[in-house]
Amino acid sequence: MEVEFVATDWTAWSRPDQLPPEGDWTTWLVLGGRGAGKTRAGAEWVRGMALGLKGFCERPAGRIALVAETYSDLREVMIDGVSGLLAVHPRWDRPTYEPSRRRLVWRNGAIAHGFSAEDPESLRGPQFDAAWCDEIGKWKSAEETWDMLQFGLRLGRLPRQIATTTPRAAPLLKRLLADPATAVTRATTRANAANLAPGFLQAVVGTYAGTRLGRQELDGEMLEDREDGLWTRAAIDEGRVAAPPELRRIVVAVDPPAGGIKSDACGLVAVGLGTDGRAYVLADETLHATRPEVWASRAAALWRRLEADALVAEVNQGGDMVRAVIGQADPEIPVLAVRATRGKWLRAEPVAALYAQGRVAHVGVHRALEDEMMAFGLDGLADGRSPDRVDALVWAVTHLMLGSKGRGPRVLGL
Repeated sequence: MEVEFVATDWTAWSRPDQLPPEGDWTTWLVLGGRGAGKTRAGAEWVRGMALGLKGFCERPAGRIALVAETYSDLREVMIDGVSGLLAVHPRWDRPTYEPSRRRLVWRNGAIAHGFSAEDPESLRGPQFDAAWCDEIGKWKSAEETWDMLQFGLRLGRLPRQIATTTPRAAPLLKRLLADPATAVTRATTRANAANLAPGFLQAVVGTYAGTRLGRQELDGEMLEDREDGLWTRAAIDEGRVAAPPELRRIVVAVDPPAGGIKSDACGLVAVGLGTDGRAYVLADETLHATRPEVWASRAAALWRRLEADALVAEVNQGGDMVRAVIGQADPEIPVLAVRATRGKWLRAEPVAALYAQGRVAHVGVHRALEDEMMAFGLDGLADGRSPDRVDALVWAVTHLMLGSKGRGPRVLGL
């Protein structure tokens, strides 16, 4: 019994993100990747509330709602699962499960009733002082179910609820994240590596790390595409490759910093033109450096490493200076000067069209560049910064695909 007591002492085994946050929150939103320990956190919280454990509540919660995506998920995940409610209790505190009534009953009189998000009306009438909602990002009638639950969460001194989910850009999740009464904790799949099969980490994490699906399902990030955006993550993921084919030409594009707090980055992106006619994004080494000799040296190093054919540089901000500092870094680099005569959006549109046609592929994952592409809309970036990475990408792809094309085939060794 002593061994079992230690094994079920959740405060001794849990991570900080799996324990209730401090403060007067109403909703504890647990966002995490697959296998990050969200279900265990939810089950342990319900256990703590039902038994009145220290750190969870001052006195036991008498009525608790358990809301799953479906009734099958209620039983197989929340109640009977490997990390479900029955599994997290030691034998002497384990509640009695009554499947026909979809409820758990503890010896102290606490009762947890189960519900499905497919049947929001079933929440009309019952009342609770605590609730656990699982995978709310997948609920079909999410907002209706959530609202029905809120009307019933009216018992006790401080009614509270925990919502555990892999994040999706769903209206309910956005609403909760914007609510000041919501406390948020986050966890990645890797954070729970000690409890996961090594083969899973190697096969799944290795395959999907960095992709949109991986960032959502493994890193627990909520990713959105702008309604007025030129690119979508899905299109980038579909065209992603592990290695490029033979390349006819390689260019490094530089978007020099214009100075100022919001534009102190130097866009630095390398793109190759394949013998198959597609453009391949090879590297993004954008850096924050306003000193010309610093970014010029980095651009020259990338040009040499990839054995590029030319360096495309925007010269709107000091044309002679750009050529001069690159020449000082490496006098052998052929600099192709380009000047912006149209707005960033108009310059980017033809390049985005090439992506939509499947004619541009990313070699590996370029997370910062891809995030900036997603944040780029009609009014620029959502946070007001200069889209330095996007500018460099647009110059490189434009030169290779929409301007003069290169000469004989070459093979790039990355």
